Amino acid sequence: MPEPAGPPTPPTPPVSLAALLSRDDLGLRQITGPPAADVAIHWAHTSEMSDPYPYLLGGELLLTAGVHITEAAGSGTYFDDYVSRIVAAGGAALGFGVAPVHDTVPRALVAACEAYGLPLVEVPPRTTFSGVARAVWQLMAQARLAELRRVSEAQQSLAAAASRPDPVPSVLRRLAALLGGRAVLYGPDGAGIAAAGREPEDAARAALPELARFVTDRASTTATETVAGSHLSVYALGTGQGFVLGVTAPRREPGDHTIASVAAVLLSLLTGEHQSGTGAARSSALVRLLLGAGPEEVAPLLGGEGGEGGRWHVVHARPVAQAPDPVAASALGAALGSALVDPAGDVVRVLVPAGPEPAPQPGWTLGVSAPVAPREWPAADAQAARALARARATRTPLVRHGARPALADLVPDDEAEAHARALLAPIAGVPALTETLRAWLSLHGSWDRTAVALSVHRNTVRQRIARCAALLDADLDDADVRMELWFALRRP
Repeated sequence: MPEPAGPPTPPTPPVSLAALLSRDDLGLRQITGPPAADVAIHWAHTSEMSDPYPYLLGGELLLTAGVHITEAAGSGTYFDDYVSRIVAAGGAALGFGVAPVHDTVPRALVAACEAYGLPLVEVPPRTTFSGVARAVWQLMAQARLAELRRVSEAQQSLAAAASRPDPVPSVLRRLAALLGGRAVLYGPDGAGIAAAGREPEDAARAALPELARFVTDRASTTATETVAGSHLSVYALGTGQGFVLGVTAPRREPGDHTIASVAAVLLSLLTGEHQSGTGAARSSALVRLLLGAGPEEVAPLLGGEGGEGGRWHVVHARPVAQAPDPVAASALGAALGSALVDPAGDVVRVLVPAGPEPAPQPGWTLGVSAPVAPREWPAADAQAARALARARATRTPLVRHGARPALADLVPDDEAEAHARALLAPIAGVPALTETLRAWLSLHGSWDRTAVALSVHRNTVRQRIARCAALLDADLDDADVRMELWFALRRP
């Protein structure tokens, strides 16, 4: 059965018996038992009790000079009883001091240790038990320092992964590499959302989602299990939305729990709702919009009264390297200070309260609208889209919509809109032509930049512009014609 996760060993890493045997100053020699490299020692304890069981915690190198051994011990079951009790208590190894009581290690003790698989180490006369214990603690301190360094470096590398444009996959990849296993993020429905690392054996792969469901059903925080030699751990993310991190690894080091916990915290932040208002308020705003309320009526539900003067920016963003995923979009929204994120399609749209100007984000290309009131959101959406197209075409991390009054603003709105409709009527029914002409004019007639901005081939741009020139019956090489068309295209 799964059990709550936690350090299965003391917080200080154990010492390999092989490391202790390699100390020339001690002169220890293993007589029998499994390979020293496979024996982990957590501490050293000296006892001359005939039954040390009540005084052992498990994992000890038990040191004895055999004071408790009587002359008649070798003829009965004394040594079998003695060794079996050490094994039952979880003792890791037995160190027998040669001198002053015994000149050699008793053969019956060697036989008993061999029968029970207990490592038996001979301690020479020149080596004191306190010297062995001191060596154990020195090695443990070194291991502890190395493990702390490993955990610290792991924390830094996980934090760096969380700052990438694809934060969730990056954190999972980094965690899987650090633990030498596999890391999986499960959604509220129990399905795997993202994964990284080496696939475990079939039994462990099948058991991991079951363990994740166990945590969700029991409202637990963590749980661990060992299946087919793989160590399984799951961590409920602190978002309250049912996300779970699952990890499989071929071994479990003392610092692995801390490392996985750091990853769980980062994933909790990345999958959580970074919001200025409550989820219930946003749900209410959506319902009101669907029932016919205007943007200005629902804007207060989306986070106070918006930004400065109740105004907002619309931001269009596109990742530099890969298609956006919902979690990366959420992380972008958090970085911009808003949970109002629309990750649909290749472009992520974010509604940001006006205040400090949105800043460039690593791994993203951004287009930012002018600050507008809620009733102007549709126009700001178009502004952000054009700004993003220009940013991509010019390979600029962020482009803001110009807020300066244009010459066309000197003409009354109704007259300007009527003129724009009449001028653009021949191409108004074909949005691709309108958008291509707008992008081409904004980029000073550059075929290549326009192609990049619209994600089409440059020949497509040429064909569309030629079609626009024909339908509009206009000479697009004429600066006056271009200027008039640009004023018309800038109308909402």
